[in-house]
This record gives sequence, C-alpha cells and structure tokens, in this order.
Amino acid sequence: MRGITLSGVIAGLLSPSMTYAALTQVTGWGENPTNLEMAVSLPSKLVEKPAIVVALHYCGGTGPAYYQMANYDSYANSKGFIVVYPSTKKDNNCWDVASQKSLTNNGGGDSTGLVNMVKYLIQKYNADPTKVYATGSSSGCMMTNVLLAVYPDVFAAGSCYSGVAAGCLAGSPGSSPQSADPKCASGQNVKTGEQWAEQAKAMYPGFNGSYPRMQTFHGTADHFVDYLNLAEQLKEWSALLGVEFTKNVTNTPQSGYTQMVYGDGTKLVGYSAANVGHTVPVHPQLDMAWFGLA
Repeated sequence: MRGITLSGVIAGLLSPSMTYAALTQVTGWGENPTNLEMAVSLPSKLVEKPAIVVALHYCGGTGPAYYQMANYDSYANSKGFIVVYPSTKKDNNCWDVASQKSLTNNGGGDSTGLVNMVKYLIQKYNADPTKVYATGSSSGCMMTNVLLAVYPDVFAAGSCYSGVAAGCLAGSPGSSPQSADPKCASGQNVKTGEQWAEQAKAMYPGFNGSYPRMQTFHGTADHFVDYLNLAEQLKEWSALLGVEFTKNVTNTPQSGYTQMVYGDGTKLVGYSAANVGHTVPVHPQLDMAWFGLA
C-alpha cells in the first residue's frame, strides 16, 4: 500500500451522473463494540424472507460512497433483497482485519459489529439467515475474507475485489496503508493452503461445518495491494472448501479477464484482470449471480 491516495483513485471510478435512492441511517441496532455506522438500502418491495448483502467500503471510504460505487440498487429492487452499507471511522476508515478481536468469533472487533447488523436485519425484516452475503473492495475485500472465515455460520458466500487472505494482516499494528505491516499488502506473506486454512479455522475453533463459497477479483497491475495476494486468497479458500484448481477460462467475463475455476466452479472462482490496477471495478451482475440474486 504505497505511492498513491486510495480515496482519490476510487473517486475517479464514481459516476456523478447516476441517480441513487436514499440510504436509511440506522441506530440502536445492537452491540457495537467499535462504533461502526450502519446505512441500509431497502428495495421498493421486500420479498418474503429477503436475502441480505453486506457491502464494505475501501480505505478512506464510507458506506454511502460505496453505495454509489457498487450500484446494486437495480438488482435489489428486482429481487427484493436488503443491502447494508456499513462505515468505519477508525484507522483512516479502514476495516480492522488485523486485531485478535476482529479475527476471533465474537471477539468484540469490527467483525462482531458487522455480524450484529446482520442479526438486527434478520430480526427486523424476517430475513433469510441462509442467504447472507458479503462483498467489498480493497479493505472491504479484506474484511469479506475475514467475515467468511470468522463467521462461516453466518455468511453463505462472498464476492470481492483487490483484497488479501483472511489472517494476512494478523498481528499488524493496523489495517490502513499508514498503519499496517507492509509485508501483507506487498504480497510477501506467502503460505501453503493448509497453513492459511489452519489459521482461518483457529478464528472459530468450534466450527465444524462447511465454509462459505468465495469469488475474488484482482488486477495484475495492482501495486497497492499486490496481485500476488490473489494466489494467497485462492490457496486459503481452496483448502477451506476442499476444491482444487480445474481450469482457466480466458476473456471471461470480458476481454483481458481470466476466470480461474476450482472444482466445478460452484464453490471457488478467481478472476485475474490483465493490466488492471487498484481496484478492479465492481461487477454487480457477477456479484449478484454468485449470490443467486441476479
């Protein structure tokens, strides 16, 4: 994480000409150990037992900013699901993916607060607890990896952009470009799949079920969160999900992208985006298709 201002990069990806529905700020949603903020986008008509998507912003961002960047409204309105756009105000607005609290099930970190938002929405809107998903960009992708590892009994799947494996920043002084141990973002934290899986399983040692499905994107020209981190994510989730690499599919879903298929492609897929920097643009249709919400 070096050399550029991430918020400036992201700002260039936003389209000021697009119109968005209003977000609803929510307070009093439950235990909030790290003072997160919660904003919810509700569709024009909720379906019975709606799905929930947790959409996580990049460093320096906010939930409302990521709401504009991700552009999930048309899918939510079509399928009647809920999207929550949380915000963190600490460590340059980067999600805590480094502390023992956040990397422990019910440990009292950012991950705990995010799951409490989900629990609130399940109760308030009778949402479907088997259809809870996480997505995000950069720091939001790092937290997506963490949520799926720390709370595999809460999330059914994740789809995210330009992040790192769960546990990559464990023990770092912080999670932002200014505070983090640079070894992780620079791609120097290299482990076997079994080592990654062992670390992830230790985050919730009492869990014996199946881990969530994962889809992750990374650009080959990313020198902010190095492209090498794509391989580490795929090694981690390959081991956790028990699937091996099967094939590459070139120019999928678009020219210059390579789809990296594991097993039959239903549990783990990676996307390598040639000559794309930080971050890979959000592909809302692919996110929602992965979640079964397209």
